Amino acid sequence: MLIGTTQSIATSNGDEITIETGKLAKQADGSVVIKQGGTMLLASVVSSRDAREGVDFLPLTVDYREKYASTGKFPGGFFKREARPSDGEVLTMRLCDRALRPLFPKDYHAEVQVMISLISSDKSIQPDALACLAASAAISVSDIPFAGPVSEARVGRLNGEFIINPTFEQMEECDVDVMVAATLDNIMMVEGEMDEVSEAVMLEAIKIAHEEIKKHCQAQLDLASKIEKSKVKREYSHEDSDEDLAKAVDAYCFDKCFTIASSGSAKQDRSEAFRALRDEYLATLSDEDQDEKKDLVGKYFHDVEKAAMRKMILTTGQRLDGRKTDEVRPIWCEVDYLPGTHGSAVFTRGETQSLTTITLGTKLDEQTIDGALREGSEKFLLHYNFPPFSTGEARPIRGVSRREVGHGNLALRALKGMIPGTEDNPYTIRIVSDILESNGSSSMATVCAGTLGLMDAGVKIKRPVSGIAMGLIMGEDGNYQVLSDILGDEDHLGDMDFKVTGTTEGITACQMDIKVDGLAYEVLEKALNQAKEGRSHILNEMMKTISEPREDYKPHVPRIETILIEKDQIGAVIGPGGKIIQEIQATTGTTISITEDENNGIVQIACDNVEGMNQAMAMVKGITAKPEVGEEYMGKVKNVVAFGAFVEIIPGKEGLLHISEIDHKRIENVEDVLKPGDQVKVKLIEIDQKTGKLRLSRKALMPRPEQKPVE
Repeated sequence: MLIGTTQSIATSNGDEITIETGKLAKQADGSVVIKQGGTMLLASVVSSRDAREGVDFLPLTVDYREKYASTGKFPGGFFKREARPSDGEVLTMRLCDRALRPLFPKDYHAEVQVMISLISSDKSIQPDALACLAASAAISVSDIPFAGPVSEARVGRLNGEFIINPTFEQMEECDVDVMVAATLDNIMMVEGEMDEVSEAVMLEAIKIAHEEIKKHCQAQLDLASKIEKSKVKREYSHEDSDEDLAKAVDAYCFDKCFTIASSGSAKQDRSEAFRALRDEYLATLSDEDQDEKKDLVGKYFHDVEKAAMRKMILTTGQRLDGRKTDEVRPIWCEVDYLPGTHGSAVFTRGETQSLTTITLGTKLDEQTIDGALREGSEKFLLHYNFPPFSTGEARPIRGVSRREVGHGNLALRALKGMIPGTEDNPYTIRIVSDILESNGSSSMATVCAGTLGLMDAGVKIKRPVSGIAMGLIMGEDGNYQVLSDILGDEDHLGDMDFKVTGTTEGITACQMDIKVDGLAYEVLEKALNQAKEGRSHILNEMMKTISEPREDYKPHVPRIETILIEKDQIGAVIGPGGKIIQEIQATTGTTISITEDENNGIVQIACDNVEGMNQAMAMVKGITAKPEVGEEYMGKVKNVVAFGAFVEIIPGKEGLLHISEIDHKRIENVEDVLKPGDQVKVKLIEIDQKTGKLRLSRKALMPRPEQKPVE
């Protein structure tokens, strides 16, 4: 019996992707299995039939999880089961959400839940590049209204050549990593990081990705045409409407909204003026209509406000706060604001402000990564916090939001390429950006504040990075305005949010969401070039505060020294049960970590005082030093036996001081001369080639007594 329906996609790199539906999860509204090689993703979608009362938005939830069983692993932790999503999974959820959300009808308010699971992996294919394809295909074979299909593709550049959906191994060598989402006709979303590339390279990567995505979208259409359920989309009615009321709100409010939008006022003043106008119109209605039509008036007023703002910008070239389209808001910066931190900076641009701190730690502070696909550690961390007071709100705080994870990741990708290697930076680095005010582009403020904070901390970054958010207002007649350094309202009411970060040498990261169909590449090119000018201006303002990293770290920063030892000496430094390394740390007040590479053991010693550092270094060097015949040592008597004493000449290495080698004169009882704990100077006179045992002599360092003449 034939089960399921399949559709194949021939990729540009010679692989095959198959989409299968009708075999698994058949009680969902739509479900598919995506397979490429040994990697498989199961995606399902379910939507409620009706919208909840009072809901005037799309309650879409996208969930992505990587099952540990897909790679034959057990989850870590006590419970041994998947728990909260990792940051990597959250970022994949956001990538899918941003591609899917704009394609649902604006008046569709029923709850939609998309669930994507990695159920098998060959550990080479990066599954996040297939997640959006899986989600969109599941929706396409359902009866849920959707203006897709949509898909995503990752573009890497390896040795100057662009490749689609590179493997994990290939990605390690790529200087471009860009994820693009698109429909058959339009780019929807771009996010990625680059090694200081030009605007032209980035545009080329987007174009190449779109050509691949068109294949994905056509395959979804072909598959959906075979599924009876998908041919007729469900009917719904989730919004009340009143055309007469809409016209009345427009007639009363449009010109006044245009005047408010043209006033060049601050965010709070402008918001208050719009609220007052909305209330003014409501007051013209009867008490009964005010209660009955309040929600509709709010909806239609928002539409009028959006239309007035857009017309004002398109016709006058003036912004909501009075700026020109390519003008950046006033900037002020300060470093070393928090004296107790290892580095700090305040970056303020208009009404957006970031207070950022830098903490420098040791190897022990690295973040351990133990996911289904990724293992290892991370020594550069960036955390972004967006408290409600930053926008004048009072709302509950329920952990780190997906938005905070996403914005922090964008800033991290912008900066991480500028962090020096281990030879020039032995520290684990944690950046924390607390947004104290927000009116657009707080993630870009984080990038700028992070750069300033790193230089204040004395981290020798390769080049400073700045970032800017670009916007777009597109008219129906093809007229458009590209906006530099957008406000929150310009993001909300506009057609594009395009964040670009970079140095004087090129782009390091980007994130773009497009809300308008048919955006020409010429518009993107103009936005990128205008962004380059804006980034340069912002960077010049930053350099007025601090232009290069401090010569040295601050006095209270722990100093780190590294010693390379032979691999077989690691055990000697650690000691049985960690006894020796713990003793060194307790004695010297240091923190010691030991790792290894292919050739050496790597001992990292951190301490906030020179004496402790020198003492610990000497102790480790003493442990790892190799005994040499003929060398003299000040040893410690560890044990006394009838035939001599065992003396520790360097930590962990003992030799036998035979009773005959204690003195030139005859010794009858060793304990008459030496006791455990005594310090004794000895010479190494022999190393047994077979056993490695050490033979010591004390008398070799003593003058030979004069012999009496024979009578």
